[in-house]
Parts: sequence; C-alpha cells; structure tokens
Amino acid sequence: MKKYLGLLLLFICSLRMQAQTESRTYGSMAFMNTQTDLPFGKFAGLFYKAFHPGVEVAYGRNFSVKRKHDWYYDIRLAYFYHRFVQHGIPLYSNMGYRYKFNNRWSVSAEAGAGYLHSIPATAQFRLNEEGEYKPDKGIGRMQVNACFAIGGGYKLTPASPSSLKLFFSYQQRLQLPFVKSYVPLLPYNSFLIGVAKPVNRKK
Repeated sequence: MKKYLGLLLLFICSLRMQAQTESRTYGSMAFMNTQTDLPFGKFAGLFYKAFHPGVEVAYGRNFSVKRKHDWYYDIRLAYFYHRFVQHGIPLYSNMGYRYKFNNRWSVSAEAGAGYLHSIPATAQFRLNEEGEYKPDKGIGRMQVNACFAIGGGYKLTPASPSSLKLFFSYQQRLQLPFVKSYVPLLPYNSFLIGVAKPVNRKK
C-alpha cells in the first residue's frame, strides 16, 4: 500500500513540476520579404528580386500537444512595405498543425484570416468643385486578409523547456478588395524567418 501511495505522490509531483516548467503559450518575431504574384507563383525571386520588407509578431498557444503532433493557434500583427503601392498592417488569427520528426526538427501548415489596413505609399489627390487637385491620402482603407503557409522549425536546446526555436515560413496572402474596378484581389508571396520562445504566464 505504501508503495502505491509513494508512486501516486511521485506522479502528482511530476505533474506539478511539469506544469511549473513547461509552457504551451509562446511568442514569436519574424522578418519577411513580400512580392506580388499568384499563390505559389514565386519562391526563388523572394531572395534576389525586389525587396519589400516587413516584420511580424505573434502570440499563441499549443492547445493539443502529442509526441509527434501539435495543434496551435495564434494572433499576429505585421507590417510590410510594398514600394509605390502601400504600407500593409495585417492583424489576423492563424490555426496550424505541426509534425515533429524528432525533438529538434518539425514542419507545419497553417491558415488564417483577419483584418488588413492599407495605407497608400504614394501621394493621392482628389479633384474638388473648383477644378483643383487636393491631397486625399486619408488614413487608409480597410481590407480583408487571408493567409496560408507551410514552414519548418528547429529547437536550439530541446532539453530545455524554454528553448528558443528558429523557424521559416513560405506564406501566401490574399488582400481584398484591393481596387474593385481592376484588381479586386491582390495576392502576395512572402518568406519569413524568425525566432519563437515559450512564455510562462503568471498564475
């Protein structure tokens, strides 16, 4: 009887230690380059052609964690600059699946949608009643943002519950309605590279 009580106590202690040391929530930050093209229409060009830089931060949670499989969701805020076109500020949510080859390497697929605020990157003018052109840039336009991405990750120190993870992602973004009259849907291809870290929330 004492042996079983001892095993039960050991099990409870191990669960308590796990809850104190492991965190399913995480934060991440990535830098990206973005170019317009049809979905999956551009990859190599992201590394040597026109540079449209951006940055993205995320806060998320692994809501289902298994030995080989994870399911997760996150909230993301990004900014990218498309020269002569716009400054884009997406705010959206993602849900994803992660397959773990081992305790270091993993691959993932994710999809999400949300809001994108578009600010023109060039001067905008409007013809008034007096026949004069006046600045009319405004504060930008409200847009819909939809994304799909595939990527991979590498844990630097898998034995540590707070290990940093390097990751990369090849992302397809759809912005709509961009210009209803002739470009109702604007597709983007992006490559992101960044770092993620577990976040321990205070009880």
